[in-house]
Amino acid sequence: MRVLVAEDDFVSSRLLQKMLAEFADCDMAVDGNEAVVAFEKSLREKRYYDLVCLDIMMPKMNGQEVLKTIRRLEREQNLSAEHEARILMTTALDSPQNVVDAYYQGGCDGYLVKPIKKQPMLEKLQQFGLID
Repeated sequence: MRVLVAEDDFVSSRLLQKMLAEFADCDMAVDGNEAVVAFEKSLREKRYYDLVCLDIMMPKMNGQEVLKTIRRLEREQNLSAEHEARILMTTALDSPQNVVDAYYQGGCDGYLVKPIKKQPMLEKLQQFGLID
């Protein structure tokens, strides 16, 4: 499994990377712009991400904007459903508006509130069909 972790907080980034290490190769981005650049590169190389973990609050481009950009890029490439990334939004703010925006306007697949715990993360991966 290939994963892109877009997270500006070093501790959160390392925690996600450690949680996913037994299942995935992780690429890291420290802001929204880096996340978009990494995603575009994966499309060019046809080395698609299976999962993108996006922090909602990031510098340069927030997670909601990155989410919409990723979904637009996938549409432009006419990616089949099997190649579309599962997108998991993460945030320290348990805001109902963020959930609505991410699911219904942005097209995310799931949402976890920080601090991220391993069991809910594994449940999401199973729900997405990424692990057994």
